[in-house]
Formats: sequence, C-alpha cells, structure tokens
Amino acid sequence: MHPSVQKIEPMMRGKNKVRQKSRTEYSARNTMTSMVSRSLAILMGYVTRVVFTRMLSQSYVGVNGLFSDIINVLSLSELGIETAITYALYQPIAQNDIEKQKSIMQLYRLFYRIVAVTVMASGLAVVPFLGILIKNPPQVDHLTLIYLLYLGNTAMSYFMIYKKTLIDAHQLSYVGTLYQTASWMLQDVIQILILIFTKNFILFLLVNIFCTFGCNLCISRRADRMYPFLKEKNVQKLDEAEKRGIFKNIRAMMMHKVGDVVVNNTDNILLSSFVGIASAGCYSNYFLLIASVQQVMDQAFQGIAASVGNLGATQGRDAIGRVFDSTFFLVQWLYGFAAVCLYELLNPFVELSFGVRYLFPGSIVLVLCINFFINGMRRATLVFRDSLGLFWFDRYKSVAEALINLAASILLVMRFGTIGVFLGTFISTVATSAWVEPYVLYKYQLKTSCRPYFAHYAVYTAVVGAAWFVTDKICCLVSGSALQLVILRAFICLIVPNSIFLAAYARTKEFSFVFQKLKGLLQEKIGRGKRHGK
Repeated sequence: MHPSVQKIEPMMRGKNKVRQKSRTEYSARNTMTSMVSRSLAILMGYVTRVVFTRMLSQSYVGVNGLFSDIINVLSLSELGIETAITYALYQPIAQNDIEKQKSIMQLYRLFYRIVAVTVMASGLAVVPFLGILIKNPPQVDHLTLIYLLYLGNTAMSYFMIYKKTLIDAHQLSYVGTLYQTASWMLQDVIQILILIFTKNFILFLLVNIFCTFGCNLCISRRADRMYPFLKEKNVQKLDEAEKRGIFKNIRAMMMHKVGDVVVNNTDNILLSSFVGIASAGCYSNYFLLIASVQQVMDQAFQGIAASVGNLGATQGRDAIGRVFDSTFFLVQWLYGFAAVCLYELLNPFVELSFGVRYLFPGSIVLVLCINFFINGMRRATLVFRDSLGLFWFDRYKSVAEALINLAASILLVMRFGTIGVFLGTFISTVATSAWVEPYVLYKYQLKTSCRPYFAHYAVYTAVVGAAWFVTDKICCLVSGSALQLVILRAFICLIVPNSIFLAAYARTKEFSFVFQKLKGLLQEKIGRGKRHGK
C-alpha cells in the first residue's frame, strides 16, 4: 500500500470494497465540510446574537462575554489533553494497531472524567469572588445561577466527547463536525424562539446544556458504530514508557494552554474589571464576529491536521517542508483577505446588527484586525507543530507570552483604556509566538534554517499591507447607510485584495503547488462522477 493511504474506511464499512483516499482527499473533505458547517453555524449564531442584543439589555450582553471568558480560563484543567492524545494516536492508526488505539482511548476517557470534575470544582470555588470581577455590578437577576449554568454546560461538554478524537485522528473530522453543526443550529433556533416569546435568559442557557449533552451522546454512539473495538472490555494497559511520553506532551500542552487562554480569553475580564461591563458588552459583539471568521478559517486548516500527522509518520523532511510552505502561503492569503474584510466591514455591520451604542472607534477596530492577522499567520506553524508532536520544545514560550500579555494589558488599559487591552495582546504575540513557533518547527522537524520562513513572512506582510491600504482608500470613497456600506464595501473587498494577491503570487512555486492540488482534486471529482454516471 502506498504510504499516503490508510486503512480507514474499510474499518467503517465492513466487507464493502472502498477505494482508498489520499491525504489530500481527506484534507479537502474535512476542510470543505468544516468551512461550510461552521459558516452555517455562524450564520445562525449571528442571528441569535442579534435577537439576544435586541431582546435583552446591554448588561446581559456584558455578562455573557464575562462569564464565557471566566469559564474558558477554568478550562485550563483540560491541559491540552486532546492535542497530546491525538498525536499519540497517529502512529497506531498508520500501523492499524487496534490494541494500542484501545489502550490510548481508555486512558483518554479517564483523563476527561477527571477534567470534568476539576472544572466543576474550580468553577464553584470562583462563586464567592464574582463581585470582584465585575466593576459596577449590572442589574441582572439570578447572577449566580446564570454563572452556574455556564459552568454546568462546560463540565457537561467533557462527558462522552472523548471518542470524537479517535474519529478526527482517522482523518474523518467531518463526521463530528456535521453532528456539532446540527446541534448548534437546533440550539440557535430554540434559543431564538425563547428570546422572542419569553425573554428568559435562564431557559436560554438551559438549552445550551441539553444540546451539548445530546450532541456528545450522538457522536459517542457514532464512534461506537465506526470503531466497535471501543466497547471491548479486554484493554491492555500502556507500558510505562508510553505513558511517560503522553504525560510529557500533556505537560507541554498545559503550558501552551495557559498562554492561549491568558492571551485570548482574559480581555472581557480585564475590560469588566478596569473599564466596565458596558465596554465588555461592546467587545463581546466584535469578538463574536471576529471569532466567527477565525473559527471558519481555523477549522479549514484544522481539517488537514490528521493528514499532517500521517505525513509525519510516513514521509521525510523534504515532503513535510513542501507541504508546510504551501500551507503557509495559503494561510497568509486567506487570513490577509479576511483581515482586510473585517477592518472595512466590522463597524457598519455592528451598527446594522446591534446598534450605534455598541460601536468601537476605528483605532480599536484596526488593532483588533491586526491581531487577527498576526494570529492567523501562526496557523500553519501551529497545525504542523501539534500534528508532529513538537509542543514540548516551545513550552516555556506560552508562559512568557501569558506574563507579558497580562503585564502589558494591565499597564496599558490603565493608561489608554479599552484599546490598551488589545495592544497588550499585540505586544505579547510579536514578542514570543510570532518567532518562537516557526523557529522550533524548522530546528526540530525540518532541520534547516528558518530564515526563508521569515523572508516569506516579510514579503507576505508587505503584500497584505499594500492590499489593505489600497482597499481602504477605495472603501473610503463609498458613503451611505450602514446597509449600503456593508454591501458596497464587501464587493470592493472581494475584488481588490484578491486581485493584488493574484498579481503578486501568480508565478510563485507555492501558488503553483496549491493550484495543482486543487486542479487534481477537481479532476478526480469529475472523473469519479463520470464513472458513477456510467
């Protein structure tokens, strides 16, 4: 069997003969499913958010953002277990080692049960300090109960969902994505009806819990059908060396988790504590829109993670390097385009959707969009780092990033207000992650100098900056209502940046590589359709 092909679908479909798929095909299917599914979920989530802000007061909007960030901080107890376990599964899956997969999944189940209990216990310990975290407490009834419902939903999310990781590691992440998207859309429909007819925030949150439980149950049962060995009782224990390897990776991912949570999930807490709950409410709307776009993009590249893991288990450095260069090229194009669109469309879209009182000045929006682009440029490195098991080598980077972020954000928010929080994020990312992560990838996996990476980074940033500047100048010529601005600017953003990117990159080897891959997939789809038609 060719090394780029795995025994995956026959395990699912019994005796039926199925044409094996390549890593490219699995990546394409996972990526397309993730992007479409996430886009649908985001559309429904956006509608829910609009109804939420119209039906409930600004205080509820701020409380929603604050409690979400508190719960995300408490989820540090997850420690990055999923990433470490997924990496541990790649080798036994490539070797079709069922017994090893069973052993790893049993250990994973134990980990997640401990995590669920830890999250619940630490969450309850926060209850007496809720008043300290909220400057000028809002007029919201049953504040503690609302927090406990957020906490209960998070703890519930850890039960049964561990089996999804096995599906993802087999390059079939689209399966779990479809279940989650259906659950999210059903949840949004019910929540919208509750908001319109009752305006009851408690019922709104209870729907979260029931849908989370139902989704996890469905994914768990699907995994049992796909991999019947999950229900077998005769499971061998992992040897001590393998356990030590997994625990080592979990410790490394714990440090990464700390950095990620502090950088990405403390903004609302800082805004609520130093500026006020109203500012947190404004930011939560911007965060919803920016995070929604980021989730679509991240899901697109996360769809290739299992294929990268398989690539690392079966191919050499040269092949990995070629795929990484092309992935990095695609990352900068998509995230650069998205950053330009966000900058031009965020304010008119927020005004149209939530009202003028939720608007941020242009300077804050600019910093938010720059942070989005810089974090997006890390996506290729992060996917390869996690899929290739390199997270041990830059573990201290995340701790340094967290400390710099907290110190800079607190100092700057006291001096400049709201924008200071986001400037702190920019400083901590540039000072650590932006250069440490690629350095680790090149040193420990590709075994070569990372200078070409930073040369490409400089070129890509310059091209995106030029596209951003030209697009903004053209968009500034457009005037009208918020709706007119959204429509006209969206059209400009679709044409101008992509035209500049195409002109700049059309003759590069990275563009040629990506184009040929897409062309090959399209030809394969057309050929398969003709064969089936006969």
